[in-house]
Amino acid sequence: MVKIYVMTHKKCDSPRDNMYVLMQVGKAIHESLGYLGDDTYDNISNLNPFFSELTGMYWIWKNDKESDIVGLCHYRRYLLDDNNKLFTGKEIEKLLGDFDIITTKLLTLNYSYYEGFSANHNRRDLDIVENIIRIHYPMYYDIYISCVNDIHTYFGNMIICSKRIFDSYCKWLFDILFLTMKEVDMTGYDDYQKRLYGFISEILLLVYIKYNNLTVKECKVAMFGEKKETIEMKDRLERFFREKDMAGAKEYFMDCLSKRPDVLMEASDINGELKTCMQLIITAQYEQEIYDSSGNNKCYLDECNDLRILIPLYQRLNDVMERNLNNKPQQEDAGFLAANNFSQTALGIAREVVRAKKRISI
Repeated sequence: MVKIYVMTHKKCDSPRDNMYVLMQVGKAIHESLGYLGDDTYDNISNLNPFFSELTGMYWIWKNDKESDIVGLCHYRRYLLDDNNKLFTGKEIEKLLGDFDIITTKLLTLNYSYYEGFSANHNRRDLDIVENIIRIHYPMYYDIYISCVNDIHTYFGNMIICSKRIFDSYCKWLFDILFLTMKEVDMTGYDDYQKRLYGFISEILLLVYIKYNNLTVKECKVAMFGEKKETIEMKDRLERFFREKDMAGAKEYFMDCLSKRPDVLMEASDINGELKTCMQLIITAQYEQEIYDSSGNNKCYLDECNDLRILIPLYQRLNDVMERNLNNKPQQEDAGFLAANNFSQTALGIAREVVRAKKRISI
């Protein structure tokens, strides 16, 4: 029997296939949504603020005694087959005849995992994990060091595999995390930083797979809808733009980014609209400075300050810049640029945005 648990903390729709089962994580400390919860039998539901979807993973490990194959995904993120559709049970059974684990595509970061973690969290916590692995799982140590200093990782803790492999992985993972929990001091951590064990587990999945020479089927991930935080952020930015308050918009944006460094990641900013907002804020500020100094107080905000119009307009500008840099212009590009009369500042910033994107993808 194949069962894929859909981790959620809010009301949501479930795929029609009965193989997918909604599970409310953190149910012990939140109002019931009416779904299967992670708070029955052997559970760590009350630790959800620190373990995120892992409280659901723990429940599956300890309490699902019937399934031959198990997996977990998120209410907004699902693993897709090669036809960009949700997996069926038969597809999963066939794939696991050739592979040990089905999971996400391996992410390529701009810097090592250790550097990225240290920029947004307390690097001492990762050092604690290293020491625990060195003492308790020395055979994994060299691979762990290699992984945390590399630029690759899996994300989301979304996996599908046999219950046997799942149980073995969980036994190893939670032993390390519980030992880490005894040594970590979270004094002063905000809600984002407190989700420490969910973040650490993503790199540990890669370590476990490499050490055990598991074969992996990497899959695309479907994104359904935006996070509540992303929607709220765009709504607030709309108000700043209507008031042409770019200083306020920048301050708000940077404050959000400091509290939630993941807001610009693909999982949160599905359509890249927040990245475009950042580009718009920078462009407006530069234009205001240049035009003010020349005595001509004008920038694109004088023509339009509706974020719902500006975002798709500047995303198209970026597409045009990308084609130009790749020497693949389309016939309508020149007309688009002429019709919108972008400033040299706007064109230059768009060009740099595209170049930065190109560097990241290499």
